[in-house]
Amino acid sequence: NRSFAIVPHSPDAPSPATVALKGCCPRCGRGRLFSGFLAMAPRCEACGLDYGFIDTGDGPAFFVMSIVGIVVVALALWVEFAYEPPIWLHLVLWFGLTGILSLALVRPLKALMVALQFHNRAEEGRLEK
Repeated sequence: NRSFAIVPHSPDAPSPATVALKGCCPRCGRGRLFSGFLAMAPRCEACGLDYGFIDTGDGPAFFVMSIVGIVVVALALWVEFAYEPPIWLHLVLWFGLTGILSLALVRPLKALMVALQFHNRAEEGRLEK
C-alpha cells in the first residue's frame, strides 16, 4: 500500500527535526507537507509520496497542551509569587502567551509526528487471522 521508496534511515531522507522545522516531505525533504496552516497536502509535489498514510490523531494537540500548560503555569506562579500583579494582568499575560505558544507549536509538532510515523513505518495495529 505505502510507497516508501527511500529507506527511512538513508542519507537522502531528512531527519524528523528537519521535517518539523521546515514542514517538508518526510521522504525527499523538498515538497511541502501542508497545503494550509494545518491541512495536509494530498501528496508531495516533488517525489509523489502519497500522504494518505498520515494519521497523527490528537497527538500534536496533546503535546501542545502539555508543553504550553507546564510553561504557562510555571511562569504564572513565578510572576504571582515574585510580583503579585492584579488578576487582570494575569489574564492578559497568560491568555495571550497560551495562544501564541499554541499556534507556534502545533504545526511543527504535527510535522514531527508525521515524520516519526514515516521514519518508523508506524501503522494501525491489526490482528492476524
